[in-house]
Amino acid sequence: MAQLVKEIRASYAFVERNFNLVRRYWGWEFVWLAYSIASTLSITYIGAGMEAISGAQIDTDYLIMYLLIGTMVWRFLAIVFDNISEMIAWERWEDTIEYTFMAPVTRFTQMMGQTVFAVLYSLIFTIAILLVVALFFHLDLSQANLLGAMVMLLAGSVSFIGLGIVASVLPLLFPERGAQMTNVIQAIFLLISGVYYPIEVLPNWMQPLARVSPATFVLEGMRATILEGVPTRSLWPYLWPLFIAGAAAIPLGLWIFRLGERYAKRTGKLKRNG
Repeated sequence: MAQLVKEIRASYAFVERNFNLVRRYWGWEFVWLAYSIASTLSITYIGAGMEAISGAQIDTDYLIMYLLIGTMVWRFLAIVFDNISEMIAWERWEDTIEYTFMAPVTRFTQMMGQTVFAVLYSLIFTIAILLVVALFFHLDLSQANLLGAMVMLLAGSVSFIGLGIVASVLPLLFPERGAQMTNVIQAIFLLISGVYYPIEVLPNWMQPLARVSPATFVLEGMRATILEGVPTRSLWPYLWPLFIAGAAAIPLGLWIFRLGERYAKRTGKLKRNG
């Protein structure tokens, strides 16, 4: 029991440290929040303007919600992914990577702290954007299953945590370009997951790829709960692929990260930056 309490406190230390970093670089956070709000509004206004663009009668309210769900869900998942996959880059930036890797804590404990921070930060960031967007659009959520939507979002974050841990080894192995390589991974998921369109409009050879993306199931489940009011008990077809992805990706990511850490220490890449 005492050991468990010690591990929890150690994990919380990483959560507290990361929130202190957010406070320290509050100017960056403000800029990123302003950009995210503008980007979200721009995408959502595409739905509002589609009737004027096409000249045909369209249910713009439905289209606005469709695009908004895609934008907000992707923003949430992307922030979770970024905060975990860029962990090594931040350690190098702060010049704390050697101290962190020498600390008497397990890598699992560090990852747990990073994961808790990523989910909390992403929730706060996403809610802030949604509150601003609500000032510009009338969002009718009277038929939405908000509990089911939250279940889908949390289940999706588990799978993206695993993917983020797998991607976090790239900055460890490739100090000069590893962080950029994680952005390529994120861009691929953005393309194939149906964030702004149904996956059925993708070329036939890309549609099977969409079915291996956890984001696809999160987006479909979220749209089912919010646009159609699907009850929580009916979400299992969307949930089980996410649980499998998370159960496979998290242990795999931790194993790969341990291998990458040993390699980086052996070859002198741990502290290199540029």
